[in-house]
Amino acid sequence: MIFENTGLVGLKSDLLYLDESAAKAGFIRWQWEYYRATYDCKIEDHQNGGEYFLRVNTRAVEGKLEKPDSILAIEAVYLGKATFPHGLEYDSPVPQPILDTAAQRILELKELLEA
Repeated sequence: MIFENTGLVGLKSDLLYLDESAAKAGFIRWQWEYYRATYDCKIEDHQNGGEYFLRVNTRAVEGKLEKPDSILAIEAVYLGKATFPHGLEYDSPVPQPILDTAAQRILELKELLEA
């Protein structure tokens, strides 16, 4: 599930501040390489026993990720359900409590990055 109109897409931040802000909002930088990084927030479905990951994709627009002052731009925000043994499935229906938590995390991250 791709989130539209989050206000995050296009925001830019230096790597150090983005890492700090993402951590405060419950995200960790999970996958990364020289020019792109993915921040994930795990959301557990206690009612049905599933796990979802809210994912924020970024790309370096200045510098490389090995430097804390490199500038990253947010490209996409999406949500997937964890599948065994590892992977995310993006097309199944998402319970409303998971969507509510995802919206809250998105808003927290947006407020931190706009501060």
